[in-house]
Amino acid sequence: MTRMKDKVVIITGAAQGIGAVYAKALAAEGARVVIADVLDGAPLAEEINASGAEAMAVRADVADEVSAKAMAQAAMKRFGRIDVLVNNAAIYASLEIQPFEDIDLNEWDKVMAVNVRGPFICARAVAPRMKARGYGRIINISSGTPFKGTPNLLHYVTSKGAVLALTRALARELGEHGIAVNTLAPGLVLSEGVIANQAMRDKLTAPVLASRALKRDQTPEDLIGPLLFLASDESAFMTGESVVVDGGSVMH
Repeated sequence: MTRMKDKVVIITGAAQGIGAVYAKALAAEGARVVIADVLDGAPLAEEINASGAEAMAVRADVADEVSAKAMAQAAMKRFGRIDVLVNNAAIYASLEIQPFEDIDLNEWDKVMAVNVRGPFICARAVAPRMKARGYGRIINISSGTPFKGTPNLLHYVTSKGAVLALTRALARELGEHGIAVNTLAPGLVLSEGVIANQAMRDKLTAPVLASRALKRDQTPEDLIGPLLFLASDESAFMTGESVVVDGGSVMH
């Protein structure tokens, strides 16, 4: 498969979970992958390299501007270009479902730092490289929750709503440079983190399944096709859009 042949893709939060699935899928399509995470992405990079594809791991804190710039510089040093940024890193599965009055302000700030400040900083780190070549794809990962107003996760839902707005405004600013900016918005995915959070699964699984037109759990693999579409030239004339992939819980 060569849909992404030789394209250089940075994926934040890619050392495990859905981000790791994204990294493997992009590599399988010919992309050269940069696994950016606060966790150690080296084992995944080694796995991808062993498969015959090309990957590197970079320690990166998306909420820190110096770290994000270093991430972009590392990608440029190794591969000489940046074609795609997937802003995947986010805080979600570790959160407790609770009324908004009970959300700790420090937790609110941490969610905003990673989920909103992170995509902003990372986009700013790669944009000059994309502008220089007149080409780029930025894919921001949001969620179906802001479309539905999901309760008891107000900090998370608010952060993902901000990602939708960030995408639209950034698409306007970067369009003249040949850079497309779109959003991928999953539903409740059975990721490693969600599977580990039994309380979250107990509270959300039944109502989410009931709301879907397609009555089954969502897996990370359900997101591969839409991600590849947004990352490749198949979506060349599409920008500022939000692609919801959640089995028809949200229809917009």
